[in-house]
Amino acid sequence: MAVAPRPRVVPARTARALVAIVATALVLVACAVAPDANPRDAPAAGDEHGLSGELTIYAAASLASSFGELATSFEAENPGVTIRPIVFDGSSTLVTQLAEGAPADVFAAADETSMARAVDAGLVSADDPVLFARNTLVIAVPAGNPAGVRSLADLTRSDLTLVLCAVEVPCGAASQKLLARHGVETAPASFEQNVTAVLTKVAAGEADAGLVYVTDVRGRDDVEGIVPDGAQNVANRYPITALRASSNPDAAAAFVAFVTGERGRAILTEHGFGSP
Repeated sequence: MAVAPRPRVVPARTARALVAIVATALVLVACAVAPDANPRDAPAAGDEHGLSGELTIYAAASLASSFGELATSFEAENPGVTIRPIVFDGSSTLVTQLAEGAPADVFAAADETSMARAVDAGLVSADDPVLFARNTLVIAVPAGNPAGVRSLADLTRSDLTLVLCAVEVPCGAASQKLLARHGVETAPASFEQNVTAVLTKVAAGEADAGLVYVTDVRGRDDVEGIVPDGAQNVANRYPITALRASSNPDAAAAFVAFVTGERGRAILTEHGFGSP
């Protein structure tokens, strides 16, 4: 009768060594099959540029409508970026706020003089601002033009309530330049700190007339715009720049490129702005 061979007993140390060898082999196979990638390092889904974070934009009051649409379009193309509510005001006021430390990533002014002040304040390099739009003035009157304003000469009438932008803001400087070229001397009831304030008073019937930008009256039914003689010769050119103190410089630069690019130019044209 044959005797069955006794089973071979593998020492514990040898068994542990075999298990370690097998585990190492499995890890090597897994590495060969799947690339070593951390999904957290990948760009957000749909964000081909890899841009993310928030953007704070300071822009001239006359850009309110157009920049609202520009911001919406930029966010749609860059879903990783959120644009905070844009700060709109007179350009000179915005420069003062920025120079005093207000945090922002992008600044768009209504004239080159305001941007030069930003450069002088060290907020941006002189080589960085880019011109992106052009705007001209019109005489704004309430719907129906109840005071019968027809020209710049009518703004001298004693029975007329006139409001203008303060001379230190772009629309005010342009207004004074236009009036001086035509020898028109006025006595405004008030000087406002931005063009929006002028338009608001005219639309509410608190003023019979005011000088604003052609883009401000576009598409509105509560005011009318009268193009004065020589308006095309007094034009403001708008510069935009990413700021040195930006906490999100990549997204800031991308927004500037968007505004000055084909899509941005189309939006600005829709809102009545001309090419710089």
